[in-house]
Amino acid sequence: MIQLQTLPYDLTVCKTASMAQIDLSAGFFFIGRTDEEISLVCRTEDVPATVTERDDGWRGFRIVGILDFSLVGILARISGILAEAGISIFAVSTFNTDYVLVKQEKFAQALEVLEAAGYEVKEF
Repeated sequence: MIQLQTLPYDLTVCKTASMAQIDLSAGFFFIGRTDEEISLVCRTEDVPATVTERDDGWRGFRIVGILDFSLVGILARISGILAEAGISIFAVSTFNTDYVLVKQEKFAQALEVLEAAGYEVKEF
């Protein structure tokens, strides 16, 4: 059985013009840099003052454990279940696992739908 663990803080998805303002000592963040943008996902309280765009009001959970790269369909199944319920996601992957962000007003519903589908949800 796949377990999900909720994250205990509010999150923000934002864009910044420079990585210089990002607090790299913060306890939780993701940075994505491409030739078009620098995206940052972080605790809402840690959003730099200089972001060019921001979208507040996200909550998240992670898939518990280390996911082997040979495993397929885990994130696809979760996103499919949530899509069927009309819940959009913002997903971020690390070397170990995947994180799924859902807008705060849909977070409780997302967890209920996933529990009904057989996932075990635990608090951080």
